Amino acid sequence: MSRGVADIAPARLALLNDGSVASATLTEGLAIDFAQLLATAVPGIATSGLEWMRAQAADGITKRMALAAQLLLDANADLALLQAHPSDTVRGWVCFAIAAQAGLSLPQQLAAMRPLADDKHFGVREWAWLALRPHLAAHLEEAISLLSPWTADPSERVRRFACEALRPRGVWCAHIARLKEQPQLALPVLQPLRADPAVYVQDSVANWLNDAAKSEPDWVRSLCAQWLQETPAAATQRICKRALRSIS
Repeated sequence: MSRGVADIAPARLALLNDGSVASATLTEGLAIDFAQLLATAVPGIATSGLEWMRAQAADGITKRMALAAQLLLDANADLALLQAHPSDTVRGWVCFAIAAQAGLSLPQQLAAMRPLADDKHFGVREWAWLALRPHLAAHLEEAISLLSPWTADPSERVRRFACEALRPRGVWCAHIARLKEQPQLALPVLQPLRADPAVYVQDSVANWLNDAAKSEPDWVRSLCAQWLQETPAAATQRICKRALRSIS
């Protein structure tokens, strides 16, 4: 057991494993026994599925999230009910289940994912974009068109999803080669956020551009110069400073 997991009180870990509470940190999320939580959250799940999950206990968390989602779909679990579960991990499984559901169009997937993109828990919001990102990348032009209106949403969480889901490099996920080579494709999403009042969104836009700067630094410099000339707001200045941190 790692030191971080060992530092979690047994009583606290028991609550996490039975889904009574949400994780407060990444360490707590990584410590959860997925098989135990599955058995509690979905009592009708097949024993074979729980055994499969136990066998994958050493796999990375993203792989286990996807496996849990598949087990939910195999068990015909009520995703709407689980979407309101106290455990952020269970709600994260729903994110992956939505992404894995057969027959859903990208607009349908985004509509189903929207409440999870706006979830109160930071972890669920991360799972929401990570789960759907491969589909967004595979249908890039459609994804950009569909996400562009999200940049005007009243919720900073939804606005941030629109940007974070399409980061050229991203975190814990495959890169999007076309956006590394042609970052200008994402301007319909980036441009409306250039002076967003929320730091949560500003950081995402800055990180997006910092990703792009690793392959297209001149484009990022030019865009930031344009933004600072047209919209010299404090938010824009903060975004551009952070965007250029690796190349200035």
